[in-house]
Amino acid sequence: MSAPALRWYFDFISPFAYLQWQRVHTLAHERPVALVPVAFGALLAAHSHKGPAEIPGKREFTYRHVLWQARRAGVPLRFPPAHPFNPLASLRLSVAAGNTPEAVEAIFDWIWGQGQAGDSVEALGPVAAALGVAAETIGSESVKTALRANTESALLAGVFGVPTLSLGPELFWGNDAHDFALDALQHPEILEDPEMQRLKQLPVAVHRRA
Repeated sequence: MSAPALRWYFDFISPFAYLQWQRVHTLAHERPVALVPVAFGALLAAHSHKGPAEIPGKREFTYRHVLWQARRAGVPLRFPPAHPFNPLASLRLSVAAGNTPEAVEAIFDWIWGQGQAGDSVEALGPVAAALGVAAETIGSESVKTALRANTESALLAGVFGVPTLSLGPELFWGNDAHDFALDALQHPEILEDPEMQRLKQLPVAVHRRA
């Protein structure tokens, strides 16, 4: 059986994507991983969800939790000047730069490693210059179309949040699911376990009223 194709769906707005990037980058040295920037806000809208940063209390806890995780993992992390922010410029810069590991690394480092703003072409100017991407390219219609296509393909694949690592049709959501994904990659039979299969068809006993 051939190994499944790996795709990593991410948005630079997510600090959890920044944390998982450290591990995805390592995985990409071992086998090809398609890096797919998507608009997290569009995923939330499609599923009628709120992001954790949009819920008071959960927002503050999430920020402290991600900082704790980063420190525990030895990953430098400094929040940008404001969050949530509009990530479209950073996503488009990644697309314009070819979504290479070098480009993704540079943008993540700028926003989450150095704590710089990533909410406009102007704010990302030093990164774009280092990557050799002109400002007008970032805002080009072809780049915008490519980002929309990425997001639409993610929705068609069943992606509901970021970061998500896909192993063929199997989706593993969140930085904390990375070890689960690696285990399934090495031992795909764990997903065929009877209890794993039963969970796919587990009945819903009650529906919460809106």
